Amino acid sequence: MKPVWIVDDDKSIRWVLEKTLSREKIPFQSFASATEALAQLDGGGEAPQILVSDIRMPGQSGLELLQVFKERFPTLPVIIMTAYSDLESAVSAFQGGAFEYLPKPFDVDQALELIRRAIGESLHQSGAPNEVGLTPEILGQAPAMQEVFRAIGRLSQSNATVLITGESGSGKELVARAVHRHSSRADKPFIAINTAAIPRDLLESELFGHERGAFTGAAAQRQGRFEQAEGGTLFLDEIGDMPAELQTRLLRVLSDGHYYRVGGHSPLKTKVRIIAATHQNLEERVRQGLFREDLFHRLNVIRVRLPSLGERREDIPILARHFLQKSANELGVEGKRFSDAALKHLGLVEFPGNVRQLENLCHWLTVMAPGQLVELADLPPELREAASLAQTDDWESAFAQEVDRLLVSDAGQVHAKLTHAFERVLINRALAHTGGRRIEAAQALGIGRNTITRKIQELGLDGTGSSVGEDREASSLR
Repeated sequence: MKPVWIVDDDKSIRWVLEKTLSREKIPFQSFASATEALAQLDGGGEAPQILVSDIRMPGQSGLELLQVFKERFPTLPVIIMTAYSDLESAVSAFQGGAFEYLPKPFDVDQALELIRRAIGESLHQSGAPNEVGLTPEILGQAPAMQEVFRAIGRLSQSNATVLITGESGSGKELVARAVHRHSSRADKPFIAINTAAIPRDLLESELFGHERGAFTGAAAQRQGRFEQAEGGTLFLDEIGDMPAELQTRLLRVLSDGHYYRVGGHSPLKTKVRIIAATHQNLEERVRQGLFREDLFHRLNVIRVRLPSLGERREDIPILARHFLQKSANELGVEGKRFSDAALKHLGLVEFPGNVRQLENLCHWLTVMAPGQLVELADLPPELREAASLAQTDDWESAFAQEVDRLLVSDAGQVHAKLTHAFERVLINRALAHTGGRRIEAAQALGIGRNTITRKIQELGLDGTGSSVGEDREASSLR
C-alpha cells in the first residue's frame, strides 16, 4: 500500500497524525511544507495513496498544492485541513476537488475515519463509468410497472383519452410522454399544463387562448394550449383540482371537439388527444360534488394506475443507480456509486415523495457526498433513521410497540386505526403484486371480488388498480 502524505507546517499536528497512523499500521510520510512535498514528487517519488494537507503554510498554500495534485492525479483523494474554518476556505477546497474539508482542532478518531474512507476511495479510483447510449424512458422491473409498460404498448395503437392515477411524484408525466412518443402523434406537439398551478382566473385563457381586448391586459390575440397541441397530445396534470366552471368548458370540448377563445365568437375545431392525471380519488371527488360525473366518465376511457415507490421497492436500486448517474451527467462530474449497505438501506426507506424524492436525493448525494462511493453515513440523517422500524426482524414486536404507543395517544381508536392500516397494506400490496388487477388480488388474498371492491371504497384507496383490459376481464367474469 502506498503511503499517506501529511503536509503541515505545524509539527504537533504532524506528530498526532503520525502516531495515529503508526498505531493503525498505515504507512505515511510527513512534510513541513508544500515545497518539500512537491520536491519529493518532482524527484521521481511515487504518488501517495492520499494527501492530507493544511491550507495556510509558508510558501505555497495547501490550495495550490491541491491544484497541482489534481492536475497530475485527478482521482487521488485530498483532505484539506485548516484552523481558519471560514466559508471561503471550505468553498475553495471543494471547488479545487478536495475529497473532504477537516477543520482544526479535530477529533483524532474523526480524522482517522476520514483517512480510512479516503483510502477506500483511492482503491476504487476508476469510479463509476459514464454510461453511453440510450437511457430507458421509464425504469422498472416490478410486476406493477410491467403492467404499466403493457398498457403503454397497447395504447400506442389507440387515440383514446387516458386517465393516469397515482401518488404525487410517481412519474405520471413520464408515462404521459411515453404514451405520446409511442403513438401515431409522436411527430406532433406534446403540451403539458398543471391545472392546479395556474390561478383560476388565468387557467381558462391558458387552455383556450384569448382574443385581443378580451380582458384588461389582453393586448394581443393569444393561442391557448389546445391550439399549441393541435394534432398532438395535451396533458392535463392534476385534473382533480380543476375549477368547476372550467370542467364544464372542458366537457364541451371533449363532447364535440369545439371551443371558443376567451372573448371570441368563432368556434375552433380541435384534434387533440387528451391525457389527464391526478393523485386524487376522482370517484370520491364526484361523490363529494367537487368533480363533474359526466366529465369523469369522458376522461376515464382508459385508466392507467401508476404504483407508488413503496409498491415497487425492488426497483429502488436500479432507479437510485440511474438517478445518480443522471445527476453526474447533468453536472458534468464523475459518476458516483452506492455501496451495498447504502442501497439495502434505501430499499427499506419510506419515500412519501416517491420517485421524485429519490431523484432529488441522488442529486443531493452527487453534490454533497465526499467520495465516489456513497456509503450509508453519507445519506441525510433523516433517511438514516427512517428505516429503523423496517429493519426490525420481528414484525410482531414492532407491531406491539405501535399498539402500546396508540393506547397512550389514541385510546378508543386503536382497533379502528390499526385494522384500517392493516387492510390498506394488504390490499395495496396485493394490487401491486397483480399489476392492479382486482380479481387476481382478491384471489391471492383469499377474499371475494365484492369484498375487495367494498374495502377499496371504505378505505378511500385509489384502488381501481385499473389498467388496459381490466374492465373487459371484470365484465367477462360477471
